[in-house]
Amino acid sequence: MRHMSSLFFPMACALALAGCTTAPAGDPAVADAPDAGALTIEGTVASIDTQPWAYDGNAVVRVDVAGRGAVPVELPARWNLCQAGPVDVEALAVGMRVQAVGAPTAEGGLVVCQDPSHRLVPAG
Repeated sequence: MRHMSSLFFPMACALALAGCTTAPAGDPAVADAPDAGALTIEGTVASIDTQPWAYDGNAVVRVDVAGRGAVPVELPARWNLCQAGPVDVEALAVGMRVQAVGAPTAEGGLVVCQDPSHRLVPAG
């Protein structure tokens, strides 16, 4: 019969090696490079709705994108559960040009949360 520690040793080694190849949180190189599955858009803010935050829903910033129309960009109420840094919603305004990077949704929008590279920022 195999001893349980002999089963866990290979797993522990694999996890230790994987941890060595992972970039640390907050690494600027990681934050600037969108993850492979991310959706990136640029456009003009059409509306900002933070009401859903009152009941732990996602705020929605609609961004007009040329050739695509209004794209909903969702901002979770609980930023502490996200890998992305919080979006400064107070700095956004209707008519402002922005860039958004996030995970695509089934509805054709995106959610800013799951990766350190996700963001909604004024376009420079």
